[in-house]
Amino acid sequence: MPETLPTANTAPGEGLRERKRRETRQRIAETGLRLFLANGYEGTTLDTIAAEAGISRRTFFSYFKSKDDIVLFWMDANWASIYTELLKVSPDVAPLDAVCDVMLEHSARYTAEEMTAIDRLMRSSDSLLSLKPAFYAKQEQALFSTLCEVWRQPERRAALHMVAMVSIGAVRLATQAWNDQGSQRQPVAALLKQAFDGLKAEIQSAS
Repeated sequence: MPETLPTANTAPGEGLRERKRRETRQRIAETGLRLFLANGYEGTTLDTIAAEAGISRRTFFSYFKSKDDIVLFWMDANWASIYTELLKVSPDVAPLDAVCDVMLEHSARYTAEEMTAIDRLMRSSDSLLSLKPAFYAKQEQALFSTLCEVWRQPERRAALHMVAMVSIGAVRLATQAWNDQGSQRQPVAALLKQAFDGLKAEIQSAS
């Protein structure tokens, strides 16, 4: 798992106070991820994260509610980078193809070791596992909103919503297939490509 989060771009009109708060939040999250990897999720306390990040425990709660929030912050940041790439896609490209290409490129950046670390971290906390359905629902809506920014015709919104739904479904299936593998694991990007290829084949056979 990368210990450095994607850096958010400075918002237009962002003042010094807002920039410092954003940078502090990112520093806390990166510190938490590093400690989770080194000591395990349960073996890392909030006090340790705060001390390593150079803040007080009270200040920690000004940025995050819990350790779970640090992991969710990392996951949100990585999905946000996918949406940023999607916004650069030409509207002449088919939406499903665009989502597939961007997600494949993004997933190929992770090594097997990084994916194993992500999987181990997520499975180490029952509370994190319980949050996954709501997290995926949130990403489905965010993906739909991003698609509507690129393909702006109102009459396409229903179809774009379906693209968002099936794309998140493909991600979930690929992730589950990766988790179910034995010691000889295929890269998650390969499984994601299989999921999208199967989806596209079914759509074509139905048309």
